[in-house]
Amino acid sequence: INKAGGEAFLVGGDVSQEEKAEAVIKNLVEHFGGIDILINNAGINKDQLLIRMKPEDFDSVINVNLRGAFLCTRFAMTHLIRQRSGRVINMSSVVGLSGNPGQANYAAAKAGLVGLTKAVAREVASRNVTVNALAPGYITTAMVDELTEKTQAKILERIPMGRFGTPEDVAEAVIFLCSDGAGYITGQVLTIDGGMIA
Repeated sequence: INKAGGEAFLVGGDVSQEEKAEAVIKNLVEHFGGIDILINNAGINKDQLLIRMKPEDFDSVINVNLRGAFLCTRFAMTHLIRQRSGRVINMSSVVGLSGNPGQANYAAAKAGLVGLTKAVAREVASRNVTVNALAPGYITTAMVDELTEKTQAKILERIPMGRFGTPEDVAEAVIFLCSDGAGYITGQVLTIDGGMIA
């Protein structure tokens, strides 16, 4: 970011904890003098079949992936409403729209983000704040790279475009939803999955 002429400012904290999420937003607002765009992208997974899933693994995924987005949105929204403009982007997943074996906790959290997106979008639309979600499919990340070639081939059979998405595919969608061109789009879920769940 710095090399591209922007300004990077790192603030760490567990967004699933209320006081730490509040501190993250407070520190960013103090440093930059305000907030215009919030991208809720914190996420973990602890995959396991439902009958073997520990309740604490279910809770930890819900807490980071859904509660963290709720808390950060809640604390940022005060500033966005006051300035009567802003964007919130929640990073959901196609798993939140279609489910996936062994990911009951992850699917529930990502589906919860869809509901959170739609409810908050309705609450703040009159204040010129948009709230949308992205639902990426399989994107070339370390998680996909860890899959066996056989598993990757089986997944690719389910993607009409015949390839995995790239981080750039997701970034372009984020850029669009944060732009003036998306000023009348709110409460929507944009899938970035090569047609996998079309």
